[in-house]
Amino acid sequence: MVTVEQAEKIVLAQIKDYGTEQMYFENALGRVLAEDVKADRDLPPYDRVTMDGIAIQFESFEKGNYSFKIIGTQAAGDTPIEITNFDECVEIMTGAALPSTTDTVIRYEDLNIKDGIATVTINTVTKNQSIHFRGRDKKQNEVVVKANQVVSPVIIQMTAAVGKDKLLVKKLPKVVIISSGDELIKVNETPTPYQIRKSNNYTIKAALQQYRINAEMIHIPDDAEITRKEIEKCLQQYDVIILSGGVSEGKFDYIPKALETCGVEKLFHKVQQRPGKPFWFGKHNNGVLVYAFPGNPVSTFMCLHRYFLLWLEQSLNIVKEPMYAQLNKDFVFNPALQYFLQVQLTINNNGTLLATPVEGNGSGDFANLLGTDAFMELPLEQNKFTKGEVYRIWQFSLASKW
Repeated sequence: MVTVEQAEKIVLAQIKDYGTEQMYFENALGRVLAEDVKADRDLPPYDRVTMDGIAIQFESFEKGNYSFKIIGTQAAGDTPIEITNFDECVEIMTGAALPSTTDTVIRYEDLNIKDGIATVTINTVTKNQSIHFRGRDKKQNEVVVKANQVVSPVIIQMTAAVGKDKLLVKKLPKVVIISSGDELIKVNETPTPYQIRKSNNYTIKAALQQYRINAEMIHIPDDAEITRKEIEKCLQQYDVIILSGGVSEGKFDYIPKALETCGVEKLFHKVQQRPGKPFWFGKHNNGVLVYAFPGNPVSTFMCLHRYFLLWLEQSLNIVKEPMYAQLNKDFVFNPALQYFLQVQLTINNNGTLLATPVEGNGSGDFANLLGTDAFMELPLEQNKFTKGEVYRIWQFSLASKW
């Protein structure tokens, strides 16, 4: 049995780059950018007006001229209308290109317009006001989005603005989720008193969809030969196999033996933790990784977030800083295991992230997860944990409220 720290080290030693692929920018949301995106021209590309009003030459106002003859109206996208005299102005709209013969914009709220004459009604005007100057944000060929970021709606907006219609993104591993057990039935079926509906596989699939991985799902019965054949087939078709159930030491737990028979090297089996102690991890000589999680729902859920998603993020170059929270209630855990405590997160008036324990009924009580936000990782060396102490937390999903 390995410690949590040892298990993490072994898992992260298998980080792999699956290469890159090109895709249309509007389909890239949630993918990891594999290239820098540069500005194809200055941003903004011209001196951009930021208020509806008039464009004037500031020197004229500075010399005491408050009234300007409107020689034309310019909308966004129009060719600039140039003035030829100090007492002239251009009625201009937000987003329009500033005429080169003007240098200041006065908004409508500070004007009185009558008979084609705009009169300034305030005494204080600043040169260059209400103008967003060319290249102020970014210069041509300057990086506007750095690589190794998850593509967000804002990044989509920026790539569109610079004319980058195709993006190079990190390829995703091809993943299959295998559930096992004769007691498991389909979601739309009615269970007997001693059956349950499959749910772990859907939980894993949903978590992976947040990373834009569309994993396939397979279910195998409690049969040693079928188990071996299905695993053997999957080892030739996928980059990663995630199994849920069948990895303990029960009479019908055929998966560890089947993995060994199929040539998957066991890198560890059992971790000094709760939940998720029977976790099995290995690697085939063709590079396929196998994550075999215990079948209890909370165990599967914790191992997925603590190990697999950590490996996935680092394989995709998603860099995240560890998160910590302050324990909001005393807690005692006596077994010599590293405990992952289910907690509900809140923020107090001082901006401190607080973690309140929400105790359930063991690793089979997946309903308890609904009232929690994260696992708090409590160190192996302690059994008493005091309110106010700070420990690392593992959030459940990208959709977490934090």
